[in-house]
Amino acid sequence: MLKNKITLITGASAGIGEACAHAFAREGSHLILAARRLEKVEALAKQLIAEYGIKTHALKLDVRDREAVNATVEGLPKEWSKIDILINNAGLSRGMDKIQEAHHLDWDEMIDTNVKGLLWVSRAVMPGLVARDHGHVINIGSIAGRQVYTGGNVYCATKYAVRAITQGMRIDLVGTRVRCSSVDPGMVESEFSEVRFRGDLEKAEPVYKNFPPLQPVDIAETVLFCATRPPHVNIQDVLVMPQDQAAVYASYPRGLE
Repeated sequence: MLKNKITLITGASAGIGEACAHAFAREGSHLILAARRLEKVEALAKQLIAEYGIKTHALKLDVRDREAVNATVEGLPKEWSKIDILINNAGLSRGMDKIQEAHHLDWDEMIDTNVKGLLWVSRAVMPGLVARDHGHVINIGSIAGRQVYTGGNVYCATKYAVRAITQGMRIDLVGTRVRCSSVDPGMVESEFSEVRFRGDLEKAEPVYKNFPPLQPVDIAETVLFCATRPPHVNIQDVLVMPQDQAAVYASYPRGLE
């Protein structure tokens, strides 16, 4: 179903984005891999070519830069210009400070990446999908877009925004054959906490030791499921949680057994 389709993945250098690249490559999709760390996506591209025999196009892209996003999408080589699937995965969190104590630059980075970045990429790609009357936009949301937790404030706000934007996209796409889905994970073991705490592993590593978290591959397989339904089926949104996490504020401290 995905063989020879073109999939653009943002934030493809690690975590869920990297896992999605493997899942979609396994199904024969050709991949545009975009991330700020070019060396990471170039290495991933070579690995996927060797392992799955697909085609790849690696890009250095900061989704916060609207002009760069537009230039990148408009400047795609002809063979890569007809994107079939967009996976808006780029996103991050910074800190867990109270609003009255937080740094505005952390807010800027989260809002510019998680909300505006998703909008810039979608605005650049979606006209082509609509013109071809075919395609799928899959936004990676979060349980943080459904429940606010202590220290989450602005990060949660950005993910609530992603949820609202995704619903708006579906309304705007009514009458076309372009689908739109949201996949919202609970705790996933990735670079997320390391990024949140700016490389402080003493703070980041304990986050994943209270109970077995999801792995990036778990979310990638869910994204793949959304993308491989029959054309008349649209999985609007999916919430995926670890077994021991009932909510952001309700979990069982099993530890890693």
